[in-house]
Amino acid sequence: MTVAGRTSGLGEISAERERCVGAGQCVLAAPAVFDQDEEDGLVRVLDEDPPASGADAVREAVWACPSGALTLR
Repeated sequence: MTVAGRTSGLGEISAERERCVGAGQCVLAAPAVFDQDEEDGLVRVLDEDPPASGADAVREAVWACPSGALTLR
């Protein structure tokens, strides 16, 4: 299952839960945008349209994802 949303000026955030390993790097980088599911620990997108002020944090989260489950287009 892929979760996608539009971000202010960033493009589209996609989170591939099947690829996620639950490392939580996205949550550490952008806690206002990403969280981990309580049941399986996999990524959840909290804010599909975060403010432009969070752009650097979202880019950091995508870069830091060890499984490559996050993409920004």
